[in-house]
Amino acid sequence: MTETENRNPHAARQPNGGAMAESSTVEDVFDDTYREKDGPKPPRRLVWRNIILMTLLHAGALYGLVLLPSASGLTLVWSAVCYLVSALGVTAGAHRLWSHRSYKASFPLRVFLAVANSMSFQNDIFEWARDHRVHHKFSETDADPHNAKRGFFFAHIGWLLVRKHPDVIEKGKKLDLSDLKADAVVMFQRRHYKLSVVVLCFLLPMLVPWYFWGESLAVGYFVPGLLRYSLILNATWLVNSAAHIWGNRPYDKTINPRENFMVALSAIGEGFHNYHHTFPFDYATSEFGCKLNLTTAFIDFMCFLGLARDRKSVSKDTILTRVQRTGDGSYKSG
Repeated sequence: MTETENRNPHAARQPNGGAMAESSTVEDVFDDTYREKDGPKPPRRLVWRNIILMTLLHAGALYGLVLLPSASGLTLVWSAVCYLVSALGVTAGAHRLWSHRSYKASFPLRVFLAVANSMSFQNDIFEWARDHRVHHKFSETDADPHNAKRGFFFAHIGWLLVRKHPDVIEKGKKLDLSDLKADAVVMFQRRHYKLSVVVLCFLLPMLVPWYFWGESLAVGYFVPGLLRYSLILNATWLVNSAAHIWGNRPYDKTINPRENFMVALSAIGEGFHNYHHTFPFDYATSEFGCKLNLTTAFIDFMCFLGLARDRKSVSKDTILTRVQRTGDGSYKSG
């Protein structure tokens, strides 16, 4: 297979081994023609609203840790459920479905994933997918929203505390986002995003334990509310930071993203990042199936139920060819 074929999504196949028609995903393919502009970098402009809100959020999460011993067992289970649902809204929803179109989801599943995405409160699906496609297309350049070459802190949270680099905005406007605009679920969530976040990210996690088993509102707000929200945010951010800095690169040593199993664990399958940036169209983001990958297990189960279909994946021969040509020598199958 040629380098061009490896850099684009046309090598996709069905998980059952059958040939698949040319993928519709093109906006997430790395653009090696982009060149950063010469001259001084634009000054960093702090977004004080975000700085204040993130400081308050993490202070509230720390207080949630203090309250953790006083939370009932049911509240802890509920917190874990909210974490998992929130995570799926990002991983199975905004990421693998809407950013990369790596599988197709029925209307009921798309509604569930949009609800879960609002519970995660990481920008609406349209904005999340747009920025993520820009990240893949211009990875580790000025046009990358969370360019890891600017350091761990910037890639983790700092990018949210400053104004976007002009190139990020410019490139984002040039992407073809017609598929997102044509999705009624995506656009409905975008129109009603603020209300959905208030209800699903904060009120629902707090009120369910208070109403059904008499948990205090304080514990409900700070544990399944702020602590859970802070944890899911940082788990997602670690994909942008840690998984771009620490780990091996068995598939492509010429790019920054790494295989990081701790990130895969916390982000329910999103830590196989060297693989993902090499083959962004693969619905599993890994060649190892459901291993450390609850998101892949979820998508597979949805397919079993008939709620999802057309999962795209990469043939073993294609993987091995790429490993031999660009890998760092650390590859271990399975």
